[in-house]
Amino acid sequence: MVNFNGELTASTSEQLEHNRAFLYGDAVFETCKVLDDKVLFLEDHYFRLMASMRIVRMEIPMNFTMEYLEEQILNLLQALSEKSAAYRVRITCYRAGDGLYLPKDRTISFLITAQAHHETVYVNNPQPYEVELFKDFYVTKHLLSTLKTTNKLVSITAAIFAEENGYDNCLLINDEKNIIEATNANVFIVNGNTISTPPIADGCLNGIMRKQIIELIRKSTDLTIEERSVSPFELQKAEEIFLTNTIIGIQSVTKYRKKEFTRTVADQLLVKLNAKIRLD
Repeated sequence: MVNFNGELTASTSEQLEHNRAFLYGDAVFETCKVLDDKVLFLEDHYFRLMASMRIVRMEIPMNFTMEYLEEQILNLLQALSEKSAAYRVRITCYRAGDGLYLPKDRTISFLITAQAHHETVYVNNPQPYEVELFKDFYVTKHLLSTLKTTNKLVSITAAIFAEENGYDNCLLINDEKNIIEATNANVFIVNGNTISTPPIADGCLNGIMRKQIIELIRKSTDLTIEERSVSPFELQKAEEIFLTNTIIGIQSVTKYRKKEFTRTVADQLLVKLNAKIRLD
């Protein structure tokens, strides 16, 4: 069951040979978590989605409001046969018209999919989590790299590299050889009371959970956040490294090459993050 343009259906009638998301990666998407019929960080997701569509010059329908999007998500969840307290939801918006690289029509279609998610609160997985640098391809340092688009070949290739070599994830670098993110998450590095994360200007994803964690750090009396370029040489000097995204929340990295890391600050932030969700 999916929500296709506001209609609940078991499958879409769209043909792949005319689907621009499939043919050209002409699509942007959001992945969000729904807990007890509440879309977490809905406003942030909605405005990032709207900004992404505007940046790539999609024509946004007048009725595509935040309230409309929330309604379409909840309609889908109510129609699912598998009920759960938590869901992983993906909203994909793509240009609906024909054309080659130049679209004949810039209006959008959207597709919403959902699946039950087993974790109702965020948990920092205690299992070993080892990462490695991915150096085969770079992420270009520009605005389009900060968007969630359906062109994710660098992340996909890096994820396959990680699996083939026994790592849990890979860290991506930009064309200036600075670390920007993991394959599916933003990255934070801890040294003492200072937490560093790559800036959006370096080409990292403008992550929703990244924003939440930065806000929590700024409200803390004993932690400082720095948004700055991060060199790979800093990894083995770090006390902690942790990853963030909307679905996992916070995931501590336990090992990079010969260096092993603690998880104290990540666990402290996780408590604050779960408290924030309950209060919002």
